[in-house]
Order: sequence, then structure tokens, then C-alpha cells
Amino acid sequence: MPGKVIVCRCNDVTVEEIEALIDSGITDIEELKRLLRIGMGPCQGRTCIPIVLGILARKTGRKQEDIPLPKARVPTRPVRVEVIVGGADE
Repeated sequence: MPGKVIVCRCNDVTVEEIEALIDSGITDIEELKRLLRIGMGPCQGRTCIPIVLGILARKTGRKQEDIPLPKARVPTRPVRVEVIVGGADE
């Protein structure tokens, strides 16, 4: 689509989507992360989080360094219950 600027390549999030949420009153980066899945792709936010911080700072008038970074969460994988309770050899 011409005119669409992608910020998060992992999840195809555009500048327009980010700005629309900020304009609707969502100015917390954690909430933006949950709604748009920024920082949750294979790059883990190395590319998009700094860009989103810049957009958020510009749209809210805050300094970029005053906006806290989103919390990093370790990716998880499913574990069989038997492993947890000690009934399986793993």
C-alpha cells in the first residue's frame, strides 16, 4: 500500500496505527505494546521500540528519555504437567 510507513516489520504495524491509538488517548508504551504487538516479534523490539518511543514523544510532547521502556518478558514454551510434578523424565 503506498503511503503506509511500517514501523514494526515483524508485525506489520504502521505509523498511522500507532498515531491513531495515541490520538485516542493511549499514551502508555506497555498498552501500545499489548494492543499492537510491537516488540513481540523475532527482533524483540530492537527496531521498532526506539521508533515508537520517538512517535510517542513527538505526539505527547514528552522527552523520549522520560518515557520508560516496555518491560522485557522472556519467551515461554509449553511444558507438560508431568514434568512439573515430577512424573516424567526430562
